[in-house]
Amino acid sequence: MTESRRVKLDRSGTPRPPEESPAPEGCNCAHLEREDWDGVENDWSDITFVRTGITAVLGVPVGFARARSQLGQRARRLGLTVPADAMVLLGAGRFRRTIMLEVEGAEAPTKGVERPGGIAYTRLRPAPWGDMRRVVEETKAQARERYGRGPDEMYVWYLTCRICSNERDFETLFVAHYKQLPAG
Repeated sequence: MTESRRVKLDRSGTPRPPEESPAPEGCNCAHLEREDWDGVENDWSDITFVRTGITAVLGVPVGFARARSQLGQRARRLGLTVPADAMVLLGAGRFRRTIMLEVEGAEAPTKGVERPGGIAYTRLRPAPWGDMRRVVEETKAQARERYGRGPDEMYVWYLTCRICSNERDFETLFVAHYKQLPAG
């Protein structure tokens, strides 16, 4: 079965070629190359995050921007660097969700700093709010088929903001994390 995909059309109904449009004013969102991230296995043995939990109401995170800002401040206090296009991963949960900010420069284990290790299977997909659950379930199913079991954790990285979401079709990175490489 072929996967349906969205194709942007111009005013006459003709498909527009994919293009890298400049970020709208006031938008600093990360841009990922599909071939580098979609359906790809990533080694997480050297990636580091600062981590916290945030309240959620029926799965919707409350205080995301504040928590992200506090993670950046914590990283600076610890002498860590936040990369320009740092991953900001949001974990699953109906009432409490994990948020992790990618950092660099952590040599020794430090409280509040996590190196998850293992591998991450990623998919880069458009995911407006109504499609989020479906794409998460598809990602879990693909990871389960590929590795023989479900992921230990699922994360999403919203790659768009309120300024660029419509233009970039709510582009989101879905991350199926395995703490240890599945045998096989």
